[in-house]
Amino acid sequence: MHRRIFLKTTATTLCVAPAVSSLALARPTNFVNKDKPNWLLTLIKENDQRVEPLRALRVLDTALPAFGGLTDGYGIPNVHSATSFIRTAVCALVSPESKYHRSKSLAKEVELALQYMLRIQHKDGTVDLLSTNFHSTPDLGFIVKWLVPEYILMQRADAGFFKTQLESLKTFLQRAGEALIVGGIHTPNHRWVVSAALTKLYELLPDPRYAARVEEWLAEQIDMDEDGQYTERSTYIYSPLTNRTLITIARGLKKPELYDYVRRNLDMARYYMHPNGEVVTEASGRQDKAAIGTMEGYYYPYRYLALRDKNGDFAAMCRMIEKTALPKVVSQLNYFLEDPSLWEELPAAKPLPTEYVKAFPYSGLVRIRRGKWDATLISSNPVWLTFHKGNAVLQGVRFAASFFGKGQFEGGELTRNGDEWQMARSLEAQYYQPFPKNNIPKGSGGNWQKLPRDDREKSEIQQLVSSVKVRETAEGIEADIEITGTDGVPVALELIFREGGSFGGAELLTASEKDAYKLESAKQGTYTFQGDTITFGPGRFEHRNLHLRGALPPLDAPAVYLTGFTPFRHTFRLS
Repeated sequence: MHRRIFLKTTATTLCVAPAVSSLALARPTNFVNKDKPNWLLTLIKENDQRVEPLRALRVLDTALPAFGGLTDGYGIPNVHSATSFIRTAVCALVSPESKYHRSKSLAKEVELALQYMLRIQHKDGTVDLLSTNFHSTPDLGFIVKWLVPEYILMQRADAGFFKTQLESLKTFLQRAGEALIVGGIHTPNHRWVVSAALTKLYELLPDPRYAARVEEWLAEQIDMDEDGQYTERSTYIYSPLTNRTLITIARGLKKPELYDYVRRNLDMARYYMHPNGEVVTEASGRQDKAAIGTMEGYYYPYRYLALRDKNGDFAAMCRMIEKTALPKVVSQLNYFLEDPSLWEELPAAKPLPTEYVKAFPYSGLVRIRRGKWDATLISSNPVWLTFHKGNAVLQGVRFAASFFGKGQFEGGELTRNGDEWQMARSLEAQYYQPFPKNNIPKGSGGNWQKLPRDDREKSEIQQLVSSVKVRETAEGIEADIEITGTDGVPVALELIFREGGSFGGAELLTASEKDAYKLESAKQGTYTFQGDTITFGPGRFEHRNLHLRGALPPLDAPAVYLTGFTPFRHTFRLS
């Protein structure tokens, strides 16, 4: 579920079926009879639970052009929802452990969905993402990459039983191939999605044009920085996706050098994990920025390279994901059904990193982990600190001052000074004198825009200097906030917690502001969720103006406010 609005629908998948090579579709030893591990049986069961909700979205009216397709959460028929259904249904149909194994009615519904996809596929072979992209090669790439394994699974399981489905899919994929070898993209990861789709096509139909187009995209080189992160820094969605696509390209086109990029990102991701199994997302440049997400997207890359490299660190991450997010790995089920070598037992797991301070300067993050708690420091972001302690989560700390409508703090570069991490920001505001009479442009007619501000004399210049210093304590984190320059400026500090917990020490401001709490001066507060507690304070509450002019609007989450006036100096602790 990695295509924007269609998070509201279901998963997606696509396949390939042109003149298929016998090698690509060779039936692996014991493909059906080999015992499946428990984690894979769990995924098959989870996949079964998704079949009926998808069936409920089918368009059943034979008079409608969308007959056989599926709608999204808005009631709109679309290719992505149909693909989701095909992907889910085929994984069930080919799995002997599924209650839908060889269901003739479900197989017929898959054929109808494929016929719908053929009807809405454009003449140039592309498809639409109705929320934003039209005649979209990248979205076609996602679909082809998703469905090629389904083609392979149907062919291996019983080509006769799936005869009409394979023929329809073959037509769709042959058309798609013509689009993928010429179409363009518009985000960094699209290059590798399209290349992975072409690689899967090439495995089935060894058309040299497919491989040649992949080489064109690879000539741009993989977009990885010194931290081991991809351009979009999208740790929940696009980084794990890129890992999966690079593995596909490396395997299909025999380019083992691409595995090195995946290894580097997987090494980095081990330090982007909160104690409860969630992933750090605050540095993302995409729609998952600051989203709450677990690490299921990394399961296939970790498992693949854990087995290939006999890597105990990666095996440990697989075990962690199995404990914290296994049902969500169902979106990768076709990878594991297609390749039984992934069913093998993992190598012995090494201990996960739980005690560290790691800086990722290219991503603008510092990660601190001490057993059950961890903190993330973020540069160039209004949320500059998060703190997790088991299930209790402080989602963010931010502050603002009523300084000429631009006082929301967003620190610059994170720097280290001894045992402290520091960031700062300086602001200046001023007033303007009358425009010089002899320089007033002719015909300006009093139009303010025609009297350049830079040509006016400045006066009453005001300044605001804000700084943050963060350091470890014996039990957690301590932060110093200092705001100086112009005196008497109102300040509001927000401690933004995850919804669902309970507070101690902090008081609800008014019944109408259900998520706004205050922490009086010198008081300590607590936040408890599912048995874990964060202690914070001391408090400070000198005024009730929480939503200052120029500050970001409050988030839809409970927040504890500390307030004061400049010069503002306050130290608070988290443990």
